[in-house]
Amino acid sequence: MIKIVLPVFLSLAWALLLACAASAQSMEQARAAYADGRFAAAAELAEKLRTSEGYALAALALVMHGHLSSETRVKEPLYKRAIRLAKSAIRLDPRNPEAHIQLAHAMGRYARAIGFVKAVAGGYARKARNAIDKALRLAPDKAGAHLSMATWHAKLVKGAGPMAGLLYGATAKKARKHYQRSIELVPHNKVARVEYAFALLKMDERRHRAEALRQLKHAVQAPPRNAVDRLYHEKAVARLAVLNGS
Repeated sequence: MIKIVLPVFLSLAWALLLACAASAQSMEQARAAYADGRFAAAAELAEKLRTSEGYALAALALVMHGHLSSETRVKEPLYKRAIRLAKSAIRLDPRNPEAHIQLAHAMGRYARAIGFVKAVAGGYARKARNAIDKALRLAPDKAGAHLSMATWHAKLVKGAGPMAGLLYGATAKKARKHYQRSIELVPHNKVARVEYAFALLKMDERRHRAEALRQLKHAVQAPPRNAVDRLYHEKAVARLAVLNGS
């Protein structure tokens, strides 16, 4: 009996090891596609893994694909699909903070695509906030979670003005706090510094111009590491040119 069971067990163990190795390789391929800026390909590769990690990456890739698309009509379905994938990631692993971050990210982009009135009616601000809160509870020192929270506050302050605090508890002070924490956790994060600078300028350019300039200058000092970094690097260079010329 033992002679029969042992080979079967070894075969199953070997098959499992091969499957894990293939999954890891596929995840690396998806990450490489994302880093190269091939967001549609990255989403397809990551989604096929049918893991929480894969679905979260696929959601992120789809959001970036939609964000960079010049076709307004394609953005909304891409963001909706990203929301579905992020929810799938959460169902597979509710303790994956990245899944909650990407759900909030996709909801935020979708809300901006459908317009302020529809977004308010759909409750997307509160849904996104709940997802970010869960991410921060799971990983209090995750830079991406703080960046998401900072963006949530900043976008609402910009969109709703004085009503942002009354309706949602969103404030410019809290936005700055979370941007600063995100940068403190990952000082070389070009995206966080550029987003922080842009948010400062949108919230109050006269008051925050000097700090925004400092963040933009810091952001362009380091060479871009991937396609997303290159995008934000170009944004920083362009905005610096405008600010220095004004």
